[in-house]
Amino acid sequence: MVESLLLTAGSIFIITVALLILRPYRMNEAIPVTIGAIAIYIFGIVSFQDVISIIGIVNGAAITILSTIVMSIVLESIGFFRWAAFNLAIRSQGSGRALFWYINVICFLMTMFFNNDGSILITTPIIIQTLNVLNLKTRQKIPYLLSGALIATGASAPIGVSNLANLISLKIVGLDLNAYATMMLIPSMIGLLSISFLLFFHFRKEIPVHIPVIHRDTAEWFQQSTNRSSNMRRIHPLMPTTAANPPSSSIDWRMFVICIIIVILTRISFFVLQPLGISTEWPAIVGALLLIAVRWLRKGIAPTDIASKTPWHILLFALGMYVIVYGLYNAGLIEIIISQLGEYVADNRFNAIFIIGLLLSFMSNLFNNLPSVMIGTLSLTEMHLEPSILHAGYFASIIGADIGALILPMGTLASLLWMHILREHNIHFTWRKYIKTTLVVIPISLLISFTSLYYWLELFY
Repeated sequence: MVESLLLTAGSIFIITVALLILRPYRMNEAIPVTIGAIAIYIFGIVSFQDVISIIGIVNGAAITILSTIVMSIVLESIGFFRWAAFNLAIRSQGSGRALFWYINVICFLMTMFFNNDGSILITTPIIIQTLNVLNLKTRQKIPYLLSGALIATGASAPIGVSNLANLISLKIVGLDLNAYATMMLIPSMIGLLSISFLLFFHFRKEIPVHIPVIHRDTAEWFQQSTNRSSNMRRIHPLMPTTAANPPSSSIDWRMFVICIIIVILTRISFFVLQPLGISTEWPAIVGALLLIAVRWLRKGIAPTDIASKTPWHILLFALGMYVIVYGLYNAGLIEIIISQLGEYVADNRFNAIFIIGLLLSFMSNLFNNLPSVMIGTLSLTEMHLEPSILHAGYFASIIGADIGALILPMGTLASLLWMHILREHNIHFTWRKYIKTTLVVIPISLLISFTSLYYWLELFY
């Protein structure tokens, strides 16, 4: 019976993954996953009660992601992206290579400031805006866009609050945010630097040596523009100002400062309130509502645009993938992992790091990292490991889920959001082109990260 359930769940999963990769008729990512989740439920592998439990697991992540989307929409409407875009272009001083590194830095900081999903929602429009202003060709845009996306997504590893999967599993292994940062900051930073340098080397021929120089007076003139063509107002509808689209009003700097303060306080509240048992979605909701209220009062913009600009299918993808993976869990996947790997993982920290880390990298690219971290964490806790090995395996699983998951676009929600934003801005970029780069860059960076983690943990245990 167990073997039959596992065979059925595995078959549904394989078909779902095949459809995700092949994407016949350019179908949306959520369609095959939703169909697979329904099939898992119809075959009785997941019960109705299981679905309710899954919704309970996912709803906090969904609410926090939605609040971050709201924040990014409000920031766009007050001119934050235009302001950031032109400052990037100005500081580059005509150097395409300097722009590459500035983009990597801002993407890293945004993930530290928001989370990986929020960083993608905010930085991708900034990058697109900057590249449009510089009038770069599509081929020249890809190194900046892809490197920004990979760094913004992978940068969720250094601190636990930058990724909700990290937060959920932290509770299971009994670690707090401070202990997490102490153990993970250095190894994951080494991994991110590896990604940046490998991307720079990989794209060295595509990155222009010289780009147009943007002067501050030009930037100030452009920042005043808020007029938008109605047919371009989708997610972050950023388009350059032209003579036919003249400036109409200046940025409301008072509102700008108020909104930034709200975002900063919301971020800080995650760390302050978590020890008190208050989940991240509650301060996130409050922060989003405050931003909506400020925009409504200052600019008279009702929140109706938020519903149309939100990529709801990403949330459906997350729920559906969780159902499929939970079906594999019910069919005995964790028991198989423990029976096959438990003895080797328990032997020493080196084995725990590389076995669990590589397993989670593989699972995350196939399952998506959010449910994979849950399966990996539950497997570790049921192996009855000593604390040092448990923590080593857990940290490796986070690196695998945050950095290793970048090989395929479906590995993280942030990568899917990034692909969605590119489509909304009519930037053609296929999964094949994505994988062509990540297969070269990510595996090397992943092994460097695991090695760094091993030697770093040697200082503490």
